[in-house]
Amino acid sequence: MKKPMIGVLPLYDTDKKSYWMLPDYMNAIEGAGGIPIMLPLTTDTEIIATLANQFDGFLFTGGHDLNPELYHEHAEVTCGELCIERDMMESILLQKVIELDKPAFGICRGLQLFNVMLGGTLYQDIPTSLQLHGNKIVNHKQSPPYTDLVHDVHIEKNNILYDILQTDTIKVNSYHHQGIKMLSDKLNAVAVAEDGLFESVVMPNRSFVLAVQWHPEYSYKVDDYSQKLFAAFVNAAKSPRYTIHIEDITA
Repeated sequence: MKKPMIGVLPLYDTDKKSYWMLPDYMNAIEGAGGIPIMLPLTTDTEIIATLANQFDGFLFTGGHDLNPELYHEHAEVTCGELCIERDMMESILLQKVIELDKPAFGICRGLQLFNVMLGGTLYQDIPTSLQLHGNKIVNHKQSPPYTDLVHDVHIEKNNILYDILQTDTIKVNSYHHQGIKMLSDKLNAVAVAEDGLFESVVMPNRSFVLAVQWHPEYSYKVDDYSQKLFAAFVNAAKSPRYTIHIEDITA
């Protein structure tokens, strides 16, 4: 079967005014049988529409904080660096990808992007957000190495994430300071950390719109569950409509 072409959203260095990419994103896609290609950073709607049509799937990467104005808030002092061009490009692209029902996999910022662009809100800084209460304090911003798995995530049944991982609890790495505050009514939360923070979302009635708050690209080489996530994503990109075949992602 032809290897699917996966568009990988670019990272951007503001100081150097340059695109860049973490090899782990590319290696994980390639290892799962896809062909990763870093996309240009552009707000040209015609180019974005062409990209949406030409590629088989899209990986929405981590990186900058989202502009709080997108969810009708002012930036707090704890809000990190923004990249308005990324926000614009990714919002347009996500809309196109959803319309075309092409696979979209979000990681860290990617999960936050899906939620905000579909009407949800974020905690601008988890450690200083008094609204976040739970039964246990969870450190969501670990120190290197990021291959270490540092806290548990509990997974709901009867959804695509559970079908892929086939377990109700996994241990994940964690490197983020923002997270979902109000969940979009267009998404379902399918995994949660012990402090109540949403760790994974899916979009119902789409073949594969899935995002996780942790970083499976870092743990891909050492963690079976991370490998299964990338395998399922790449497998989804092989056909317009995706039905999970567990043997394809566990082989």
